[in-house]
Amino acid sequence: MLKRSFAALLGVLLMIGACLGCGPQGDISSGVAERDFPVTVNEVTIQDEPKGVVVLSPNLAEVILALGYEMQLCGKGAACTQEDLSVLPDMTMDDPQSILGVGADLVLTEQSPTEEQKKGLNDAGVDVVTIAPAASREDFTRLYREVGASIMGGVKGYERGEKIAEGIFSTIDDISRQIPQTDTPVSVCYLYDVEGGVVTGDTLEGKLIECAGLINAASDGVDNHMEVDTLLMVQPQYIFCPTGLKETLAQTDKYKNLTAVQEGRVYEMDPALMQWQGNGVISAVSFMAGTVYPSLAEGTTSLAPEDGQSQAPTGGNPDMNVGDVSSAPAQPEGDSLKLGDEGDAVKNLQLRLAELGYLFVQPTGLYGEGTQQSIMDFQYVNQLKITGVADEETVNRLFAADAQPRPEGNLIYSADE
Repeated sequence: MLKRSFAALLGVLLMIGACLGCGPQGDISSGVAERDFPVTVNEVTIQDEPKGVVVLSPNLAEVILALGYEMQLCGKGAACTQEDLSVLPDMTMDDPQSILGVGADLVLTEQSPTEEQKKGLNDAGVDVVTIAPAASREDFTRLYREVGASIMGGVKGYERGEKIAEGIFSTIDDISRQIPQTDTPVSVCYLYDVEGGVVTGDTLEGKLIECAGLINAASDGVDNHMEVDTLLMVQPQYIFCPTGLKETLAQTDKYKNLTAVQEGRVYEMDPALMQWQGNGVISAVSFMAGTVYPSLAEGTTSLAPEDGQSQAPTGGNPDMNVGDVSSAPAQPEGDSLKLGDEGDAVKNLQLRLAELGYLFVQPTGLYGEGTQQSIMDFQYVNQLKITGVADEETVNRLFAADAQPRPEGNLIYSADE
């Protein structure tokens, strides 16, 4: 009897062990995997490191660029208009053989494939992973983990995705710390169109508005929609919108009655800044903050919005006055300066960027992602090749007497320019 009971118990334990072993391999839904491959992302198991990747979503393409994984790309969707990807052929999920033909065995998309597309891809040996855009700060990290893990594995790619996502928001936090507390909060909205499209509080883009130290007048809307009649009641003080929409607003019934439209407080932005979730989110926050608080763009911390009373900025170093330099910082000499470099040469570079209104982080002497973004902004405005690296040409232009400062109300660089 005892032997029979023991045998039955052993059988149950073996069944439990077998069931546990049947779960998805390397599933990252609950955290980092034990090894890179196989890895399971959103119920799709990728057995080995992809030979090549096709990305069909411009948002996912932007994330791949932020991760530095663009060399793994073999093709793209037609909507991926980033200049860095312009040499890649356009692909669709309807043609698995073309995907195989460019050397890819993984497709990343935001739009789920049809059953027919999925079968065709799987029969050809191509994995297809659907990854949703981020809806919040926490979800932003999830997005980067999933993209990273799909391309480079459940440890290496997952951890890089996490690191890059946290680094982007660390830079945004640096910007936020330079924004003053005010007695009169400033309300804004970002309009997508004249049909009720507006950034609402239940989206990542809504959080970016808050990170810029602003109140989102459309925070109570849902799924990026709010009727214009509601906006007329709350009357945002500033309006941001995609390039080309400003004139339309002034000519459209009801929208033209918004006070910000009538008083000329409408600012156009590169639409990608509020659509794609790569490094451009930093540009979105710095643009909105620098527009409402012009002194921030000039590199000072004594800031106040129009008709507002400001206090000292929260966080950071209260003694930092990056725009208050008694003389022009010395031009660094030697090799190019780039991400990860540190020293007096970097600090002099940062002080000059601050003088010209490009720097939104502490001038610590470390060439971090905030400094890299500032250099890209400067290169964009001054019509230089946009690399984020302070090469000899960039440094010479930066320290020239006629270097162009950050123009108030104008765009700064985003990756699709």
